[in-house]
Amino acid sequence: MEQEAVEADYDVVVVGGGPGGSTVASFVAMQGHKVLLLEKEEFPRHQIGESLLPSTVHGICRLLGVTDELAEAGFQRKNGGTFRWGVNPEPWTFDFAVSEKFSGPTSFAYQVERMKFDQLLLENSRRKGVDVRERCAVVDVLEGDGRVCGVRYDDSDGVRREVRAAYVVDASGNLSRIQSKVGGERRYSEFFQNIALFGYFEGGKRMPAPKSGNIICASFSLGWFWYIPLSEELTSVGAVLRRDAAVDLIQGDREKVLDQLIAECPLVADMLSDARRVTEGPYGEIRVRKDYSYIQEKFWRPGLVLIGDAACFIDPLFSSGVHLATYSALLAARSINTALRGEIAEDDCFGEYEERYRREYYLFHDFLVQFYDVDKDERAYFDEAKKVTRGAASEAESFVELVGGGASDESALVRAGAMISDERKSDLLGQIPKMHWEGSRIQAQALLGESSGDQPVREGGLVESVDGMHWAAFEPATS
Repeated sequence: MEQEAVEADYDVVVVGGGPGGSTVASFVAMQGHKVLLLEKEEFPRHQIGESLLPSTVHGICRLLGVTDELAEAGFQRKNGGTFRWGVNPEPWTFDFAVSEKFSGPTSFAYQVERMKFDQLLLENSRRKGVDVRERCAVVDVLEGDGRVCGVRYDDSDGVRREVRAAYVVDASGNLSRIQSKVGGERRYSEFFQNIALFGYFEGGKRMPAPKSGNIICASFSLGWFWYIPLSEELTSVGAVLRRDAAVDLIQGDREKVLDQLIAECPLVADMLSDARRVTEGPYGEIRVRKDYSYIQEKFWRPGLVLIGDAACFIDPLFSSGVHLATYSALLAARSINTALRGEIAEDDCFGEYEERYRREYYLFHDFLVQFYDVDKDERAYFDEAKKVTRGAASEAESFVELVGGGASDESALVRAGAMISDERKSDLLGQIPKMHWEGSRIQAQALLGESSGDQPVREGGLVESVDGMHWAAFEPATS
């Protein structure tokens, strides 16, 4: 190890260059703050979590300014999902367009190769002025006067360095080396303790259009399968198994075990009947991931905030990983931007972040507990979705809103500095129905560039500012 070096200060250091890290870095840099992002790997790199939700595609990504790049990247369009789940022996399908809140031009998402998607977001951060450094592994945080004030890391040449900042954002995922510095413990779910075994196939079947891009989730005796069409030829296939069923299985030959599991799930076996597994390149490995759901007791302390999987992780059945990562990134960016401006107390800013992110996590958690009961039919699941979301929509619409990432009562998002003509605004409003949930607001305001002025989500809580990238005190309307 070479001699330690000390660097100039930054406003924010972000640890991790995945979707959460690149998103929070961009949103903070867009406000004129000096941001350093440290990523331990070199992009592009393989990552799981390939199925996006509409609120991410039409909200977060639009606010980041990458909508056109996404459209030009050739990612598989996803209009909804298909489940072979519950007591109904036949597969059943939901479409995002079923809900009026997703209807129109925003009634789809994408299935993405994460190597390409994550690279796209990271390059966007560079364009936004973020100092992005790859092959830089953070080993510890710096502390002083009761707060985190920077990080210690090894750079790409093996030099141990220190860099100081007003805030450190841990976006380094479930294997974070610094999340424990926030204090408290990581609490693991007693219910969701699963292990995933997955690989990639070429030549897998597709459902008839317009369902050809749908994710398929199929339950079987030992757990459930995902089947994600990433392109016309490439498919991501994974078995999610209960811990007790997986321990003995995955000790042996992974390919043999995966073949055996596929044979036990008729729907997936049929879709792969003419397919061949990819055996070379970044998709050539059969991988294992421990999908134990957890939540950290604390999401922040002075100078340090956890986002995405560093703070919490939920079972991947509803493809919520990228949604939670980028949504928490937006909330954290608001808190950082506001705290750096000094107009609202730090405790209030980050208390708002933690409250809202926990609410979103438990929304998915509580519904998943009900959905894992396979002795119901889809109508019962729809009913449970309505109970969990407590919204005014129908049961089926409530289900679609939830699995589309839009059932939260969170405040709206705004594209800072967006300018739009009254004529264009009227046209866009005609395309988007009345909205009162987060995903819809994300889409509408990203398009319109203005704030809707929400109510706080808790007594004494904050609301979004007019620019959408800060928090503001709630001021009730006066008659």
